[in-house]
This record gives sequence, structure tokens and C-alpha cells, in this order.
Amino acid sequence: MARHLAALGLSVRRPELFVVAFTHASYVHDAGAKAEEDNERLEFLGDAVLELVVSDYLYRKVPPLTEGEMTKRRAMIVCEASLATFARALGFPPLIRLGRGEDLSGGRDRPSLLADVFEAFVGALYLDQGLDGVVRFFEHHLVPRIENGAIEAHLDYKSTLQEWLQQKGAVHIQYEVVAERGPAHDREFVSRVVIEGEAFGEGVGRSKKEAEQKAALEALRRLGVLV
Repeated sequence: MARHLAALGLSVRRPELFVVAFTHASYVHDAGAKAEEDNERLEFLGDAVLELVVSDYLYRKVPPLTEGEMTKRRAMIVCEASLATFARALGFPPLIRLGRGEDLSGGRDRPSLLADVFEAFVGALYLDQGLDGVVRFFEHHLVPRIENGAIEAHLDYKSTLQEWLQQKGAVHIQYEVVAERGPAHDREFVSRVVIEGEAFGEGVGRSKKEAEQKAALEALRRLGVLV
């Protein structure tokens, strides 16, 4: 792990923090190591630090963004799908300490788990190098990905839409297949996303899943979350 962190340009003072950041609760449970800590507390801290760093980055953008635009973009950057994308890009999956069952069930590539690990890493980085250290890491490793549109290319649009709407309060979201076209070997589906009874987007795909993702993308664009 030390070698990997060094490759990311980090000279850490308290490597034990990063060991904890990459330790999932399932590992502690399997190991029966009561004295060992999992990453949940660091995840809590990292979530708050990340919100601040991303908010500061968006506030300083030129030309200035409106409060609504900042809220939408922050939601996109800190959503589960984006954080999982960051974790993969930084090479985190092999470093995660998982219980055997969690590992065998694909936990190492599960978006929710990767997002939690990324937040825990940010928490560890904050404790080790302060807010300035987190900002430097963010500007060097993450801002280029944000600016070149890499996040949008890997987003789970359905999850992003769900998370953004949840921030606005309880919202009922439904996906409907409105048409099926073509022969069985070359099927095409048309799906619609309905939010609080109003259609917000349609998508066409070779599978229902693909069509729903495209419908969610159209809804995100209509809502101004993505451009």
C-alpha cells in the first residue's frame, strides 16, 4: 500500500490511517480482530471533507456558477457512481481488505463499497495532511477527470438521478417500457422515466437496462444536472 500511495504522489505520515481506510467491516468480522477498526468512521469524516472541497472548487470556478448550478454539479461529483469511478481510476480495488465472502461475491468492484472506500481514503488523507493536502490531491488527480467529462462517461445515470432527486425530498420514480420493436434476435426497447407522474425522459436500447439508463440521462439533462 505504501508503494501505491507513493505512486500517487503521497508521502504519508500516518500509514496506519490508510490501512484503516481500506479495511471493510467484513474483513474485521472474518478476522475476529476486535481491536482492529474498519473504515466506517473515516468514511463519515471523508464524506464531510469531500463536500467542502468540492463546494470550494465549484465556488471558485470561472465564470461563476449560480447556487443551483453548484448544487447540481456537486451532486454529480460526489454521487456513488462518480466516487466509484475515482476509486477505480486511482487503483484502489486491489488494496481493499475484504472478508472472504464479500470478496467472492464481487464486493471489490461494487460501486457502493468503492464509494465508501474513497470517502474513507479522503478522511485518512485529511487527518494525515490536513485540508490543504486534500485540496492538492483533489486538484491534481480529480479535477482533470471532472473537467474532461470522464465522470459523465462512467455514470450510472439511474443512480445519479435517484440521488439528486432524493436531495429534493421524497420523490416517486418509475421506469416504464413503452415499446418493443424488431425481431426477437434484434430486439429494441423504448423506456420512459416518470417522476411524480410526469414523463421526464425516454431512451432506446438493446436491453431494458440500457433503455432505462438513456431515459435517466435525458431526465438529468432536462433537469439541468448534466449538459
